[in-house]
Amino acid sequence: MAAYQILDCDLHDYLEIACMHRYDLLVELLSGEQFNARALTTYTAKGKGEYLVLEADAGQQEVRIDRLLAITPLNPKACFGRVTFKP
Repeated sequence: MAAYQILDCDLHDYLEIACMHRYDLLVELLSGEQFNARALTTYTAKGKGEYLVLEADAGQQEVRIDRLLAITPLNPKACFGRVTFKP
């Protein structure tokens, strides 16, 4: 697996907000995969990077944050729209 790429603080804030409000998200990964899931929390795994913990239909899953392409809140009153992590 490639070395972890640190996320800008501005972008990390969106993940924290999504987790705090338990937003339902459309999650887009760099691999092209897309799925809907609820944001739960983030955590740092020593030497392995930061992860976003999500609750999806298939159960809880963890996505390494530098693998995110974008997130889009599906909640009508979300305080932000689509956020792109990689150009």
